[in-house]
Amino acid sequence: MKRTLLILGISIFLFSGCKQSTNTSAEQDENPFSFAFLTDIHLQPEKSAEVGFQWAINEVNKRNPDFVLTGGDLVMDALNQTYGRADSLYNLYIKLSGKFKMPVYNTVGNHEVYGWHRDEKDIELHPEFGKKMFEQRLGDRYYSFDHKGWHFIVLDAISRSEEGGYVGGIDEEQILWLSKDLQKVDKASPIAISAHMPFITSATQISRGSLAANNPGMVIPNSQEVLELFSEHNLRLVLQGHLHFLEDIYIQNQVHFITGGAVSGEWWANTPESKPEEGFVMIHVNGEELDWEYVDYGWTPPEEN
Repeated sequence: MKRTLLILGISIFLFSGCKQSTNTSAEQDENPFSFAFLTDIHLQPEKSAEVGFQWAINEVNKRNPDFVLTGGDLVMDALNQTYGRADSLYNLYIKLSGKFKMPVYNTVGNHEVYGWHRDEKDIELHPEFGKKMFEQRLGDRYYSFDHKGWHFIVLDAISRSEEGGYVGGIDEEQILWLSKDLQKVDKASPIAISAHMPFITSATQISRGSLAANNPGMVIPNSQEVLELFSEHNLRLVLQGHLHFLEDIYIQNQVHFITGGAVSGEWWANTPESKPEEGFVMIHVNGEELDWEYVDYGWTPPEEN
């Protein structure tokens, strides 16, 4: 379903922590690349989600990026489902994501966490309880990799509340790991982060006014602590999901905070008036510079009988 997109672009000159860099390595100049960022897929057997995701996969494969980076909420959902249902959703995601013709790097979202919203006795003793289901099936919940001069960091932005539900947050284990990881990175090397929950977003202010506050289930409450770790590094890009909202907050002429819409749009219940349109983000990198586009991949919901 092709539609005209309204993309929110905001420049804010408040983030003083990131190092300003004008040097571009020869390796980066000689190796421009693209990658796809797909967030909030919410894969399920209902609502023709399988067909829609396959359409998105086909569009990505046609564009042939170097790799795919997902932004979490890959399935719908594991938080409050039986083990059998959660197992089947993960198996479906693994099957379909295997049709990408390039490497896939996954980010964990709140909907991948098994059992946090269930209250049956001894659920926490299950061998795949919580994020173990993601780790055992899709890999580490946080990690880093390098590609053509860029350093990519994938974080787990999901924490457990005192009530047993989910909130945003980067835990102390990750903060310690991140500090060590950054010690190995040249301070001039451009860095990109992927996290399901936003570090920074305008979504609440856009919908509720300039004085409206975010709640801890929407964003990363300790975002400032985490971002300060990059104060001497060349952070260029932060990719976010969760909100089904499309925005680019460009700070200090340095860092793009891109909240990447949703592959599922309005949870696979899209109409011509729905926002956001179902889609994904293509990032095109040349040296330290990047541009991006939101791709409405053309999925048309089937007409109801």
